[in-house]
Amino acid sequence: MDRSYAGISGQYPRSDNGYNQPNGRVPSSGRGRYRHATVRQWNHPPRTAPVRNQFYHSSGTRSSQHLQCRSVNSAQDFNALIKPEIMNDLVSQSERFGDRYNGRNHGQYASSIKKYTSAVQRPLNRAEQSQLMRLLQNFTVTRSWNWRSLTTTLHSFTSAGVFTPHKPMDERVQLTQAALLSTLLDAILFKCNQKPEASNISAQEIANLLWAMAKLVDSWQELTPGLNEAVVALLPHVNAQKDQFIPQHIANLLWAMAKLVDKGLERTAELKEAVIVLLPQVNVQKDQFIPQAIANLLWAMAKMLDNGQEHTPGLKEAVAALLPHVNVQKDQFNAQGIANLLWAMAKLLDNGLERTPEFNEAVVALLPHVNAQKNQLNAQGIANLLWAMAKLVDSGQKRTPEFKEAVAALLPRVNAQKNQFNAQEIANLMWAMAKLMDNGQEQTSEFKEAVAALLPHVNAQKDQFIPQHIANLLWAMAKLVDKGQERTPELNEAVAVLLPHVNAQKDQFIPQHIANLLWAMAKLVDKGQERTTELNEAVAVLLPHVNAQKDQFIHQHIANLLWAMAKLVDNRYEQTREFNEAVAALLTCVNTQKDQFNAQSFTNLLWAMAKLVDNGQEQTPGLNEAVAALLLHVNAQKDQFNAQDIANLLWATAKLGELVELNVATSTFESLVYRISEKLQFSQKEISMSLWGVMVCCARLSLDSNANKNNVLEKHMDDLFTRLENTSPDNEEDQSIMIMAASWLGRACPVIRHYQTNISKTQVDFRDQLKSSIPFLKIEEEKSLNSLPPVDLLLPDHNMVIEVQGPSHYVGGDFKTRNGSTLLKIALLQKAGFEVIEIPTNQLLNNDLMKPYIDQIMIRASIPPQGHDSVSLKRGWTDAAYVTGEQHLQEQTNPAKRKKTNSQ
Repeated sequence: MDRSYAGISGQYPRSDNGYNQPNGRVPSSGRGRYRHATVRQWNHPPRTAPVRNQFYHSSGTRSSQHLQCRSVNSAQDFNALIKPEIMNDLVSQSERFGDRYNGRNHGQYASSIKKYTSAVQRPLNRAEQSQLMRLLQNFTVTRSWNWRSLTTTLHSFTSAGVFTPHKPMDERVQLTQAALLSTLLDAILFKCNQKPEASNISAQEIANLLWAMAKLVDSWQELTPGLNEAVVALLPHVNAQKDQFIPQHIANLLWAMAKLVDKGLERTAELKEAVIVLLPQVNVQKDQFIPQAIANLLWAMAKMLDNGQEHTPGLKEAVAALLPHVNVQKDQFNAQGIANLLWAMAKLLDNGLERTPEFNEAVVALLPHVNAQKNQLNAQGIANLLWAMAKLVDSGQKRTPEFKEAVAALLPRVNAQKNQFNAQEIANLMWAMAKLMDNGQEQTSEFKEAVAALLPHVNAQKDQFIPQHIANLLWAMAKLVDKGQERTPELNEAVAVLLPHVNAQKDQFIPQHIANLLWAMAKLVDKGQERTTELNEAVAVLLPHVNAQKDQFIHQHIANLLWAMAKLVDNRYEQTREFNEAVAALLTCVNTQKDQFNAQSFTNLLWAMAKLVDNGQEQTPGLNEAVAALLLHVNAQKDQFNAQDIANLLWATAKLGELVELNVATSTFESLVYRISEKLQFSQKEISMSLWGVMVCCARLSLDSNANKNNVLEKHMDDLFTRLENTSPDNEEDQSIMIMAASWLGRACPVIRHYQTNISKTQVDFRDQLKSSIPFLKIEEEKSLNSLPPVDLLLPDHNMVIEVQGPSHYVGGDFKTRNGSTLLKIALLQKAGFEVIEIPTNQLLNNDLMKPYIDQIMIRASIPPQGHDSVSLKRGWTDAAYVTGEQHLQEQTNPAKRKKTNSQ
């Protein structure tokens, strides 16, 4: 999720990426090989390097008179660099020697610009760059220049910020930059294609050229075809001179390649080969790297892994070789180095690196330095560090006192530098805050202030966010709200401004984004977010992509998506065709990836399926197979479930009712309920859900005459009832569950419920028809018996209950598979001594359909038939607990079925 800004230090006066001594130190004095001018001393090549002429062949003297040795400390010094006479001298030198001119004086001038920026400790500002560009319009690079001149010019100009695009960009400046860079790259490409010349390039020149090219794209220059070609042309020379690179070169080269790939360079065979030949050199020269090199190398390897680099033995060995040196040199890292190192270590871990003792020691060694150098961190460093801390703790890092202190030290810096963060940093920070809270971070005042400081900037920079940012921001806000963050006007506004961007960028989201976005929207709605038009549209545009990308989702995505779909439906989201297709597509993936789910995923998936069918989701072979596949794994992972998981699993298995075979349901309950006796810390809601689930299982066993009754379950029911009673629930749902449990257990209940009644038209029609057929029959409606939920129709003289069952009483509304709520109500009524007749509403659509059921009631109530065509079935069913209308119809046509019913 994070794009690191790490790499070669952009801080001045450090110029470690220039032509420095092999030990990495910048020489404090010394004359260069240019007459009458002070320039950086050229590094002497290793003795094994090919011998070549170190001197320029031209010998002009005039240009140096304008660049006398002096301290550079004011605007006067810059003005001295942009005198027209300087460019006139350079043009004169180039024209004088023609094709024999090797670019020496131009390189000297470029070096003087870099020296100025090093002295003032910053790159050129916009005004200086604009003034310089007027002069550089006549700065002509030719193919006759040698490697040193080309390298010095490109490296110096890049380091000084000559090519940096300032906003707003002046068209004249932009054109001059493009022309100058184009001629430099053309000359480099030309020389690469000249075999004798190309072979004469030194290891240092290769390193500095590739560093400069990477720095160009890091400064927001586009990776143009010309720049791309020049990089590709240089890469083979890395392999050719691999043994000549000093530690600084190795660090700069790997940083450059990582940065170029991160900016869009294709990972060609040449690039892969260059990386492969450099990695062993890291191990060989591990004791020679300075702190900045160590930080840059680990950043580079982390970034390459993040962009598709394979976990080769060479890469693992290089990382392992560097980690001990982090601890050894911990006191030498500057603020940027600490930020880059912790970011790199978090990213390495995120990409599969093993958490070795050396890795842990390196993290522990760095954490105290975050606090020590907190005031030296810029906005980018703060964002990278908090992202890294969040990623580390999410990957198993212990929240030690040092870790907590480091986070605490950074949080006030977020508020202090809130106006300096760019769009990516805002997204990363919000993600980090949410992830830290998800892993136990306390909501301190500093934490709240940091979140509050960032939220207005979401709105301010809304048009700068890429798809990844949008997904991460909405996920972060949903997670923060889920963990107790107040839904302030600023948070609501941030959500509102992001939702239209989901629609606008819908085709750019990868599978992870789709899963996170739908999870976030479902969570926000569940926490009170208004279902606005924009939110509904955002959900609607994502649903087709669930189906389209179904084969790309990993197991975690599948669990989160189905949870989100269920939660949306539970909050009244319409089950459209696209919604149903998305659910169907995901259900097929559940069976395929069933072996990959962890305990939490099993819980969320079963909860989601139960919630979906409870809201009318159609029963399909895919749903049935998914439920069956998941329940088989519950027993295997029973020790991994926490209290919330157990409660949700018991509730879901119970809610699915007859969709789950009785023996499977019983086995599932038996594997879970023993965990309740371990005195896990159940919340009131979890106790209530568990109690309801256990009751349903007991109800199913009681309704099946062939099932063995389970006294162990009733003991757990009794224990859960006591625990719920001790919490003194004040919400109606929990009170209803207590009343039902008390009725089942024959215990006194301390609460009394007043139920609202809702009489359907079908119930009214059937009651009227029944009354018309049997005028003397006493009928009571919506009567609460033993404080239980009201029954539809009660025949008090016959101790008989008639339940007119609509589709909500059946799994998926199929009028066949009864759900847990229905089964529990029937069993409770039976246990209270009532005979129950269930009649599906799809069998009561007209008077003709009603008549057989009225006849059935007359038979059960021992009322003589009233007409010629009434059902004649002379037997008493006082021992029967309940019978459905469908059973009655089957009995009229199936003598075997009738015989079995009579024997109950």
